[in-house]
Amino acid sequence: MLTPALSAVRHLAARVLAVLAVLTMLVAQPAAAQSILRDAETEALLEEMSAPLIRAAGLRPADVRIYLINDPSINAFVVAGQAVYIHSGLIVNATNANQVQGVIAHELGHIAGGHVARRGEGASRATGIMLLTLLLGAAAAVAGAGEAGMGIMAAGQQAALGNFLAYTRTQESTADAAGARYLAASGISGRGSVDFFMTLQNQEFRYNIPQDDDQAYGRTHPLSGDRIRFLRDTYQADPAWDTPTDPALEARFQRVRAKLIGFVSLPADTLRRYPESDMTVPALYARAYAWHKDAHPERAMAAARALVTRDPADPYFLELQGQILLESGRPRDALPPLRAAVAATQNQPLIAALFGHALIATEDAANLAEAERVLRASVVRDRENPFAWYQLGIVFAQRGDEPRAALAAAERHSLTGNPGAALVSADAALAGLPAGTPDWLRAQDIQLTARVEFEEQRRRERRSPPREQGAYQGNTLERLSTTQPH
Repeated sequence: MLTPALSAVRHLAARVLAVLAVLTMLVAQPAAAQSILRDAETEALLEEMSAPLIRAAGLRPADVRIYLINDPSINAFVVAGQAVYIHSGLIVNATNANQVQGVIAHELGHIAGGHVARRGEGASRATGIMLLTLLLGAAAAVAGAGEAGMGIMAAGQQAALGNFLAYTRTQESTADAAGARYLAASGISGRGSVDFFMTLQNQEFRYNIPQDDDQAYGRTHPLSGDRIRFLRDTYQADPAWDTPTDPALEARFQRVRAKLIGFVSLPADTLRRYPESDMTVPALYARAYAWHKDAHPERAMAAARALVTRDPADPYFLELQGQILLESGRPRDALPPLRAAVAATQNQPLIAALFGHALIATEDAANLAEAERVLRASVVRDRENPFAWYQLGIVFAQRGDEPRAALAAAERHSLTGNPGAALVSADAALAGLPAGTPDWLRAQDIQLTARVEFEEQRRRERRSPPREQGAYQGNTLERLSTTQPH
């Protein structure tokens, strides 16, 4: 039978474990269970916008990836490796390119400072505080001072969580200062950074989030007002404060933002934001996506034609035209604009994958050779596109090359977080491919990796309660289109 003292110890220990779980969640912020949007024009723009900032951070642009997450909240984050994840809601709510550059600079501060790896240090320190107070409190409770023991443990729990949150606030302040240095070194104004923090502060006001120092201890980030004051003082002293954004870059940003709005927003909301009386390029872009999404192919096609008329050589206008034709059931008509877009972008992988899909969709065996050539070139330059692997697998299957069709399926499943299916497909590929060939070695690599991931997945499932039926897990990758991700 439990004494009141031991019962209190167990109760507090359970609370301690709960707080440890919170600390673990705060340390590990994966990009799992998110949908990653892929678009050639958007990725090219983000690369150009971030390149000078990446170099200023002492990193190589080729090593840093900027990913766009399909999430309406205003957020950006980094996880392990040199990758920045930006929510679509941040792009939609930013009014100019300079604001997004300020966010990227801040996130690069986290990468260059090694904050993701070092966040575990803060959690370890907090865990140490909690365990020590747990032992002291338990000893007091067993000795007969039950209330004192509970007080010690409760205070330790609060101190540990406060210690960790203070650690993360320090990291955020450090990233703010680093981002300011990167913008200054790149000759880019910090005005957008200040404006965007004001947007965040307005959002906090809207949700009645406390803004006074007495409430700061419960935050993972410093008070927005303090950040704004620090950054404004820093940026206004920089010679680049009044430097305008390159007009061509800003125009491209407004295009990308509009097409994203057309894709992620309800069509009615898009049309309110970009009425038919607005004949600018961003408005035509947004309405084309909105109408295509709302199953009005002729209206979407009219907007796309208006864009192509304005600039017949623009590869992204041609890509949009071809995409609408393809997804409206006219793959043969989609070939000329998509072929021209591929040529104009020197075989940009995402556009090439769409072109390969159109070639296959014609159901003309004469197009399979070109489809294979285009899709092979696509996956060589971008192996992280499951849609391209899916299409390439179709080509192999139609040509009777089942081992390579299985290898393409293994590549696709490994990218979409399905190690069980990747393992089965890799086994099938190894059974039919000549031993020692590059394809055989690649299948072996996938097999080994998938087996480890599959076993780990099974261990996690055994330790965890069963998921609800239909629960979502893993990443998906979407094109800016209305087709379902493969």
